[in-house]
Amino acid sequence: MRRGIFGGTFDPPHVGHVAAARAAVAALALDRVLFVPAGLPPQKHGHAPAEDRYRMTALAIAGEPTFEVSRIELDRPGPSYTVDTLRALAGADALFFICGADAIRDLTTWHEWEELPRLAHFVGVTRPGVDRPQVPYATYVPMDGVDVSSTEIRARVAAGLPIDGMVTPAVATYIHEHRLYLG
Repeated sequence: MRRGIFGGTFDPPHVGHVAAARAAVAALALDRVLFVPAGLPPQKHGHAPAEDRYRMTALAIAGEPTFEVSRIELDRPGPSYTVDTLRALAGADALFFICGADAIRDLTTWHEWEELPRLAHFVGVTRPGVDRPQVPYATYVPMDGVDVSSTEIRARVAAGLPIDGMVTPAVATYIHEHRLYLG
């Protein structure tokens, strides 16, 4: 089985995340994609609570039969290190870690980064304006037509601007009902 592992803060999960996972499935013939929201992201601060990010991720991928969301990093104490997650998921499946191409550029700053390419093949989803570091352990998958970021969504919510089309309607409702990202 070829399993994609899509890790991130998903703060909030947006249509670009779903499009990236679809692109990876199509390009690499993945059987499943496991979305893994970080419980305690070691390199990012000021994020929405982990439980909210998990629930929003579940809402964002609802109706996608190839996708599922995991609590593996939420239920594990301490910082959410990708190396620990990949070790826990290692087994008979071929693992493909899906992330933005910018994350591959920064991979050498990750905890125990040297071990990561031994645990999974990295799949960098390309966005406009982001370089593609040429490394032997990564494949790049283009994602056309979607240029949205969680940072932009948070800023728009804080400014009282609409986020229609940037997140699914269910995620937008969740953000508004739980008063997330208001600053």
